[in-house]
Amino acid sequence: MQEFSPSYGEIEHITKNIRRITAPNPAPFTFKGTGTYIIGHGKVAVIDPGPDIPSHIDAILTSLCDEQISHILITHNHKDHSPAAKPLAAKCGAKIYGFDVCKQQLADIDAEEGIDKNYTPDILLKDGDIINGMNWTIEAIHTPGHLSNHICFAYREEQSLFTGDHVMGWSTTIISPPDGNMADYLESLEKLRQRDDKIYYPTHGLPIKNPKQFVTQLIGHRLRRDKEIKKAISGGACTIDEIVGVIYAMIDKKLYLAASRTIFAHLIRLVELGDVKCDGKPSESSKYHLPQ
Repeated sequence: MQEFSPSYGEIEHITKNIRRITAPNPAPFTFKGTGTYIIGHGKVAVIDPGPDIPSHIDAILTSLCDEQISHILITHNHKDHSPAAKPLAAKCGAKIYGFDVCKQQLADIDAEEGIDKNYTPDILLKDGDIINGMNWTIEAIHTPGHLSNHICFAYREEQSLFTGDHVMGWSTTIISPPDGNMADYLESLEKLRQRDDKIYYPTHGLPIKNPKQFVTQLIGHRLRRDKEIKKAISGGACTIDEIVGVIYAMIDKKLYLAASRTIFAHLIRLVELGDVKCDGKPSESSKYHLPQ
C-alpha cells in the first residue's frame, strides 16, 4: 500500500507543467480519492475532473481562476472519474473529450465504482488522436479492459502517461464483465509495454516511475492468477464462490465482490482459450472444470 496523504482541495505541483487536485472521495475502490490532473499553464487541460462534488469543482475553478480550462479529458466513465465534467464545462466553457460509450454500458449494468450513464463527450476520441493545447500535446491511447472506453493520455512533452484506472500503483485494476474484459486488458497492458513513456500518473495514488517493469509485473500477476484458478478447479472448486474462497481465503468482505468479478473475467478468457470448460456460455452461476 502506498503512503499517500493528499490535502483535499489544494493544488499540488507535480512537475513544472503538471498539477493535481485530489477529490475528497476516499473509498475501497478509489484509495485516497480521485486525482484530477492539470496540464500546462495559461490555457490548460483538466484530466478526470472526478465525481460531482461541488467543493472539488470549486477547488478546480478557484485554483485556476487566472487561467482558462480549454480541454476536459476523460479516461473513462466510472462515477469517480467523469460526472464532474459537465458541471465544470458549464462553468468554464471547455469541451469534453473522451472515447465513445459501448452499447453494453447502456444496459442495466453496474460496476463497483458505478457507471456514469449521463456521460456524453462533446468530442469523441479514437486511438492515436492528437490533442493540441497551449504548449502541450496529448495523444489518446485506447486501452480497453477496465472498461471498453478507457483511454490513457500521453503527454508528449514530458514522455508521461496518465493511466486512469488501467494501471494503478496502489492496487490491481478491477475487471468487471460484461464491459470489463480480461483479454482486452492484457492486450492493452502489452500495448503500453511497447511504449517508451518515462513515468505513469494514475488517477488514484502516486506516480509510477518504472513503467515498463511495473507493467511486466502486472502481466505476470494476471498470468499467475490464471494458474491459481486452474489449480483451484483441479482441486475441486467449480463455482466462482468456491474459487474465490480458495484464492482469497482471508479477503475482506468489502472487497469480495471486486474479487469475484475479476475471477469471472479471468474465467471468461480461460474458457475462450480452451484452458477451462463450462456448460454453455460462462456466467456467474456456471460450474467450471478443466478439459479432459
